[in-house]
Amino acid sequence: MGNYKELEVWKESRALAITIYKLTSRDSFKRDYSLRDQIRRAAISIPSNIAEGDESGFDKLGTRFFYIAKASLAEVETQLDIANAIGYLDNETFDEISIQITRISKRLRRLIQYRQSKS
Repeated sequence: MGNYKELEVWKESRALAITIYKLTSRDSFKRDYSLRDQIRRAAISIPSNIAEGDESGFDKLGTRFFYIAKASLAEVETQLDIANAIGYLDNETFDEISIQITRISKRLRRLIQYRQSKS
């Protein structure tokens, strides 16, 4: 507890947020301010809440932040699905990011289970 930068789930979620920022800088997303800003906020929320949860110093409070990160991850996945459906994102890119999201979700679930077992 307290060294979130060493958590693989934080590293992966940070990488996801960076990927989202790069994707949403493309022409297709550039003019859709609402979707672009919403997906960016959700993506940033994931590593931010993991960091906050790990630094909270309390397993129960930390778990709450990890659940928020997991919810933000689902939000990003939904928004990417919509972006894919309306042509902002090609299928290959969507599939690659979906794999990354699934991996992060599993890691978050394990982190939550671990912290809950400690409290």
